[in-house]
Order: sequence, then C-alpha cells, then structure tokens
Amino acid sequence: MLTGTELLAKVKELGGVSKSHLVRSCGYLSTKKDGGERLNFTAFYEALLEAKGMTLGGNGRGDGHRPGRRLSHVATVQGNGNLLIGNAYTAILGLEPGDEFEIKLGKKQIRLVPAGGGGEEE
Repeated sequence: MLTGTELLAKVKELGGVSKSHLVRSCGYLSTKKDGGERLNFTAFYEALLEAKGMTLGGNGRGDGHRPGRRLSHVATVQGNGNLLIGNAYTAILGLEPGDEFEIKLGKKQIRLVPAGGGGEEE
C-alpha cells in the first residue's frame, strides 16, 4: 500500500481514473474468504488525508479543518425527507458533486457504497 508522497504522486499520475481503479492501483485491497477481492476505500482515504497533512481524530479538532468545531456524527432527517450528511464529511472523503453510491440497508443501519466499486469498504 502506497503512503505519503508516493501515494500523492500515484493519485496525480492516474488522474481521472475510476475510484475503484485508483484504490486498487495504490495497493489498498485484500482478499475475502471466498477468494474475491475487497477494495479498502476507507484505508485509502485515511492514508490520502494523512499524506495531505490532515488526520481524523487525535488532534482534538474533530474535522481537521476548523479549530473549536467538532463533527457531530449525528445526521437529521430534514422536513422534506432528505437525510443531510453535511459538507464536512464529503470534504473529508474527497467526494465530488455527481459521485454515486449504492444504498445498503441493514436492520438498524444505512451504508453508502461507491457505485461500481466492485467491493465493500471495511
């Protein structure tokens, strides 16, 4: 798995490839019990943030950007029925307008999986 300046250079080199191809090319994958491939998006994004000088947690600031402000980790259903996550989270993950996700429903959870990701996040 690439980290630091090597990771940043590879991301820049690959440019506009799909997120799945980018994660795979940077070495963030593992093998599932059935022999299939699992792309580790979370580990990739955490390493990318660290390579850019940002960290999740540990600095007491919560979002890595604004002093004195912490992310609430609580989402509220709006009056129109939309579930608002907020731009702080999308910025941390490097999401862009138009990025698509599959919605996976559990008994008491909702997971967003990048569309066409071919694997699940850990």
